[in-house]
Amino acid sequence: MKSETSVSQRISVCSITSSVVFVFFCHFSSNMIKFRCSALRSAAALLSPVTPAAQRCLRFSSAPQQEHSTFYEFRTYSIHPHLNSAFLQLTNEKIHLRTAHSQLIGYWSIEYGGLNKVFHIWKYDSYSQRAGVRSALSQDPSWLSDYISKAIPMLTSQDNEVTYMLPWSHLQAPPQEGGVYELASYMMHPGGPAVWGDTFQASINSHDAPGYGKLIGAFHNELGPMNRVHALRWFESADRRAELRHRAHTDPRVVAAVRGSVVHLDSQENKLMFPLPFSPLK
Repeated sequence: MKSETSVSQRISVCSITSSVVFVFFCHFSSNMIKFRCSALRSAAALLSPVTPAAQRCLRFSSAPQQEHSTFYEFRTYSIHPHLNSAFLQLTNEKIHLRTAHSQLIGYWSIEYGGLNKVFHIWKYDSYSQRAGVRSALSQDPSWLSDYISKAIPMLTSQDNEVTYMLPWSHLQAPPQEGGVYELASYMMHPGGPAVWGDTFQASINSHDAPGYGKLIGAFHNELGPMNRVHALRWFESADRRAELRHRAHTDPRVVAAVRGSVVHLDSQENKLMFPLPFSPLK
């Protein structure tokens, strides 16, 4: 009897083991079939013709596609409050030592949205050009003795960002000299222009229309805070900018465009700035 019981138990164990093996094999085979089907679908998608909609997504796959290497360096300097006037005077007198090496786009004093700060934009054709400029400046005795040695102690911090013009934007001149500039900086959801490019463009362009401010340029960060875009605008005055902002709140065209973009927005920061006398953008 004991022998028969032992045999029966062994048979039961073997049956259970066989069932487990069979279930595992079926599950493994099913997953392998799904994997192969998925791989075949992916391969078929790669070989299929690209539709216009897909082409738009490819163009905005992760960041704006650059047709050239030109970039714009944004620089923001924070100044000791009691030395702000002295820094602006020194820069006004000695900026020619710096512009002898590379192109200055604009230089502003921030009036609203940050105190005792200046913001400036420099244009470079490539990273190698910028490296050459920095090397030349480090060996320029006039720049070092007449400006840097005096200016650096006046600053509390320096920040920079590398930006590209968005593909649909071009650097513009203001309609007239004077006025005030607004730098609106938008922190967008991760994903890049593939996610929010079209709606952001529509929102920015809705404000660049007759009767509104002048869009000087729209930029996208390459280095610095990522998923950050900037719109630089010109207005006749700070009061005119406030008037146009209130008008936009009741303009159905602007409201609709902004509503489509704001769902992709994490945060926004605005600065109102006045150009310094030597700024190319006045």
